[in-house]
Amino acid sequence: MDFVTYLGFTPTVGLMIVAEVLLLMMSAMMSASEVAFFSLTPADVRRLKHDGSMASEQAVRLLAKPDMLLATILVVNNLVNIGIVVLATDIIDSLFVFERFEFLFTGILVTFLLLLFGEILPKVFAQGANISVATAFSQPLVIMRWLVYPLSFVLVHTSERISERLAQHNNDLSIEDLADAVDMTTGSSTEEQKILSGIVNFASREVEEIMRPRMDIVAVELTMSFEEVKRVIIESGYSRLPVYSESIDNIKGMLFVKDLLEYVNRSDDFGWQGLIREPYIVPMHKKVNSMLDDFRTDKIHMAIVVDEYGATQGLLTLEDILEEVVGEISDESDVEESFYHRLNENTYVFEGKTHIIDMLRVLQLDDELFEDVQGRAETIAGLLLELNRNFLRKGDELSSHGIRFIVTAMDGHRIDKIKIILPTNG
Repeated sequence: MDFVTYLGFTPTVGLMIVAEVLLLMMSAMMSASEVAFFSLTPADVRRLKHDGSMASEQAVRLLAKPDMLLATILVVNNLVNIGIVVLATDIIDSLFVFERFEFLFTGILVTFLLLLFGEILPKVFAQGANISVATAFSQPLVIMRWLVYPLSFVLVHTSERISERLAQHNNDLSIEDLADAVDMTTGSSTEEQKILSGIVNFASREVEEIMRPRMDIVAVELTMSFEEVKRVIIESGYSRLPVYSESIDNIKGMLFVKDLLEYVNRSDDFGWQGLIREPYIVPMHKKVNSMLDDFRTDKIHMAIVVDEYGATQGLLTLEDILEEVVGEISDESDVEESFYHRLNENTYVFEGKTHIIDMLRVLQLDDELFEDVQGRAETIAGLLLELNRNFLRKGDELSSHGIRFIVTAMDGHRIDKIKIILPTNG
């Protein structure tokens, strides 16, 4: 080999080789510790806490400050790796003289040693014995944390500052990004998936999509007697009622039942009108997440929804918003009345005011099934009007996407009940 000359082995070279092996062992310990500590599950940590040994206690204390632990491992590992590279170069220079390719030979040899013995093998081992490795190396890590504390401290606090700065400028995730993230979740239950989907869709929804429609508002008229007001309160079971004058489009305020409690035994001519509070009016195209912020900021629980002409279109409560995320919320005052009845495997009867999304979920169909035909309709009755383009009568039948809709009851010109027949399998 004319490009390399062997100089011979000396005791000094032997000492350097021993030091190189020790450095490689330390590098392996740091790599194994990183994997071992940061792959511990909550159950593993509980086992360490209940173990009672000094090594386990030290491991738990190290985990109490994970940023400092990681910084210690990285600082020590990098210092050791630098030492390995420098020492390996000195060993090779003491044993050989190269005419060419010395850098290539040194680079390949050091990379091989570091990757195999300092990274791959220790990490593979630590992955399968993380508790044992964590407890075995906890004492050396405590000592090393003390030795390199100044460097670790600077590293942790610098990274925290950078993270805070980046967090201020990177909060603009799109709804599509969040929706994709929910779709990729695999460990969540069906109920958790529904809640996650509700949170994702929350910001894009408008008040008119979740409000209680005008026809379902229970309100009291400004000229009602006290007895009439109490009767409406008892029959409805609601704790807050809108108050209107002559027409529901002319909302004068909100009546809180709790404000009436101390006057409940007053005579029929009691002036309850003096207890009404200012109404909170919102446009029907206001975003739901903005509406929730208003509810929280102003400490209110109910709003009247109006269109661009100021006409009352519906009513929205804090409970309606929360139900968009967590599903139906029931309490002891709710009347257990289902909005649908199942007649057989393929036949259901729904209330016309039922939201299309609620119907599709009951029928276990795709939420976007009628997206191409529903237009701006939000309820089943609205969907039928979109399909027919005219008023319907009792007995009228329509079909869409293989599903039959039959109007079974009317309330004046309003569709009250609808029979829905799903296509039979096969």
